[in-house]
Amino acid sequence: MAEFWADWGAFAYLGAALWSFFEGETFVLAAAAIGATVGVVDPWILLGSVWIGSYLGDQTWFYLGRRYGPAILQRFPKSRPRVESANRLLEQYGTLFILSFRFLYGIRNVASVVCGLAGYSRLRFAVLNFIAAGVWASSFVAAGWFLGAWLGVERLFWTICAIAGVALVFFVARHFWCRSRARAPAE
Repeated sequence: MAEFWADWGAFAYLGAALWSFFEGETFVLAAAAIGATVGVVDPWILLGSVWIGSYLGDQTWFYLGRRYGPAILQRFPKSRPRVESANRLLEQYGTLFILSFRFLYGIRNVASVVCGLAGYSRLRFAVLNFIAAGVWASSFVAAGWFLGAWLGVERLFWTICAIAGVALVFFVARHFWCRSRARAPAE
């Protein structure tokens, strides 16, 4: 990642914004940690770029949900349980849900679409989304920065490898566990 930043310079921040448009916790953590250890990443520019990228991404999903929500649900029926879960959370918590959905695993990808689908106010969503994107960007840049400063270059590499390995094992195990649960009632 340090080479990516060194080679691409200012365009790397554009890449960070694009990455956070779709997702990006891991990328932001890694970029900030590399910035703290090697010094090629400016945390303030990183913060601004991922803040804007995340904000624009969720605004886009909001408007897509508002315009094409029912068609999206018909096209992707497997997303219905996550959409229903996000909708329950939106109805129950409203503002708090919008301020926190970026931190809820499995919900973030559909939450903005659900807000649009539910007919949430455009202006209210835009303001809350801007605040939430700032909180999200600040917390992940700060966490990555402090993690990188605390671990140093060598330990950071091995920590990232260990985390990636644990995540891989978790997702593979979860896949097989869900598959076996789905097969069990059929038998």
